[in-house]
Amino acid sequence: MNFKLEFLKTVKPFNILPEEVLAGVADLLQEVRYTKDTAIYHQEATKMKGVDIIVEGEYEAFFYDSEQNKRVVLHHQSGYCYGGISVLLNKKRSLRSVIAKKGTVVYFLPRRDFKQICQAYEEFFHHFTAEFGRLMLNDEFAHFVKRPTAFEENYIASDQLYSRKIESLVYRDLVACSAHTPVYEAARLMAEKKVSCLFVQDNQEQIIGYLTDITIRDNVVARQVNVQEPVHLVMDNPIMSINTQAYVYEAILLMFRTKTRYLLIEENGQYLGFLSRNKLLSDQAQSPFVFIQSVKLAQSVEELKRKWEKVPEIVYQLLDRGVKPEIVNQVITTVSDTIALKVIEGVIEEMGTPPAKFVFMVLGSEGRKEQTLNTDQDNAIIYEDKANEQRELVREYFLKFAEHVSERLDLIGFSYCKGGFMAKNSKWTHSLSHWKRNYSSWMKEPDPETVMKFSTFFDCRYIYGEASIMDELREFLDQELQEPLGRFLYHMAKNALQYEPPLTFFRNIKTFTKGSQEVFDIKKTMTPIVDLVRVYALKNRIFKTNTGERLEALKSIGEFTETDYHELMHSYYYLMSIRLKKQAIQIIQDKTEPNNFVDIRSLTKIEQVTLKEIFKTIGNFQASIRLKFTNTLLS
Repeated sequence: MNFKLEFLKTVKPFNILPEEVLAGVADLLQEVRYTKDTAIYHQEATKMKGVDIIVEGEYEAFFYDSEQNKRVVLHHQSGYCYGGISVLLNKKRSLRSVIAKKGTVVYFLPRRDFKQICQAYEEFFHHFTAEFGRLMLNDEFAHFVKRPTAFEENYIASDQLYSRKIESLVYRDLVACSAHTPVYEAARLMAEKKVSCLFVQDNQEQIIGYLTDITIRDNVVARQVNVQEPVHLVMDNPIMSINTQAYVYEAILLMFRTKTRYLLIEENGQYLGFLSRNKLLSDQAQSPFVFIQSVKLAQSVEELKRKWEKVPEIVYQLLDRGVKPEIVNQVITTVSDTIALKVIEGVIEEMGTPPAKFVFMVLGSEGRKEQTLNTDQDNAIIYEDKANEQRELVREYFLKFAEHVSERLDLIGFSYCKGGFMAKNSKWTHSLSHWKRNYSSWMKEPDPETVMKFSTFFDCRYIYGEASIMDELREFLDQELQEPLGRFLYHMAKNALQYEPPLTFFRNIKTFTKGSQEVFDIKKTMTPIVDLVRVYALKNRIFKTNTGERLEALKSIGEFTETDYHELMHSYYYLMSIRLKKQAIQIIQDKTEPNNFVDIRSLTKIEQVTLKEIFKTIGNFQASIRLKFTNTLLS
C-alpha cells in the first residue's frame, strides 16, 4: 500500500492530487504483469476499461497503417499513464496500438474512478488534454488521429454520369453561316439567335469551323481585324463530334483532351445539334470533371502540385462507388494530361515560339492512358527536320525546353523516370527522320533491350504539338510492319512471357515476404496482359495505345473471340481496380509513397479466389502466345 502511494506521488498528473485523495486512489489500483511482448490494445478497436500507470518495463505505442507497418512509434516507461487521452477524447477507444514489453508491470485504474478524478480536479483533467495538444503538433500523428473512416463524396455527383448516354441529354440546335459571311453579320446572327457558338459551313454545307464570343475577342478585336472580313479567316477549329450512343463522361473527357468548348452531336452521319462544356459541367456540379476544370484554371506550379495531390482521394471515391477502373484510369490520365499541357504552355510562353514544329508525346502506361498513382515521367519529343544550319539551334531549344518541362513536372509530383525515358535525355529528343531510324533499327535488330525500347515507344501518344508529325510516324511504322517480322515478333512474344502469374504448383497464390507482409507484385502480374495484347496489336498493325481499346479492335477483326475479349478485359481491369485502390489508401491514409505490393492477407476470400482464376487465364493466354509466336510449348 505504502509503495503504491509513494509511487503515485512521482507520477504526473497524480502528483498534483491531495495526499488523502491519492491514498484513496492507491487503494483502487490493480497490479497487472506481462511476462512477454503482448499486444494489449489495438487502435480504434479496443475499448479502454481504464488507464494504465507503468511501474516497470515499457509500453510501445504506435499506429498501424494499411500495410500493418508501425507508424509514429513512441516508447513509454515507468511513471507514464496510458489511456487518459483515449478515455477522455476518443470515445473510450484506444487511440493507438500498444505492445507491453517483456517484464512490464502496470497499475490499472478503472475508467469510472479515473473520470471522477477528472471531474473533481480540473488541472488533473487538463494534463491529458495538454498532452494530446502537444502530440497533435506532430503532423504524422495528427494525420493518423484525423484519418477518416469514410471519405466524403465531394466529387461524385451521380452514378448516372457513368451510365447516362448523350442521346438522353437536351442539346442546342445548330446555328450556322457561310464561310464567306462577314464577321459583323456573324456577330449579329449570334445576338439574334442568342447563341454563344456559331458554326461555319463551306459551299457543300459541311461544317468546317466555329465562331464564339471568345473567338471574336481574341481573333478579331485583339488583332484589330476588319469586321468586313469573312468569318473563315478568323474562325476556330478543329470540329469535334460525338455519337449519341457515347456516355456523358466520354463527352466531357473528349472536350478536355481536345480543349474544345463545343461538341457536335452525331447520329448516322448527321449532326443533330451541339453541347457546350459549360452546360455539361454545370449539370455535374460535384463531379470529377469540375475538378479537372479547376486544374485548367490553375495559375502556378505550386497550385498544380496541390491539384495533383487531391487525385488519390478522387480515385478512391470513384472506385468506392463502383465506377469502372477503366473510367478511373481515364480521369487520372485527363488530369495528368491537363497538368502537362499547362506546364508545356507555361514553358513556351517563357522561352518564346519554338523554332520548329514538334510533338511532345507520352509513353508507357501514360501513353496507354493506364496511369496509376505510382507514376513517373515517360515522354519524348519529335521535331520536324530542318536544314543543316538550323539543326543545332533547333536541338538546343528543345533540349532546354524539355529540361524545364521535366523539372516542373517533378516538382508537381511526377518523378523523373529511373530508366531515363524522358525528353530531357538527349537520346529521346530528335528529328522525325532520326525517330524513324530508331524504330526501324529496333525492329530489324531485336534483342531484349531493343524490344523494351520498342514496347515503350510503341505505346506512345502525343499530347501537344503538330498531329501531322505523329501521323507521318505512324504511316512509316505501318509500312515497316508489313515487312516479314518473324524474328521481331518472336522477341516481342518472349518479352510477353517474361513475367509469369504468381501461382504455385498447387494453384495457390505465390507470395514473398516484405517486412511483416506476404505480398505479390500486382504490376508484374498485370504486365503479361499488356505485353501479349501489344504483340497481337503489332501483328495486326493496330495503332491504338490503350490495352482495352486494343482488345476491342482485336475482337472486331476476329483475332480474339468474344470470350477471349471478356476474359482479358475482366482480368486486366479487376487487377487495375485492386492496384488503384491500394495505392490511394497508401497515399490518403498512410501518408506513404504508393507501391505495387499487395498483401494477400488484406484480400477477402472471394478476392483471392477471383485472383487465382485470373492468374490461370493469364497463364492460358501465355501458353497460346508461346505456341503461336515462339513455336514451342516450353517456356
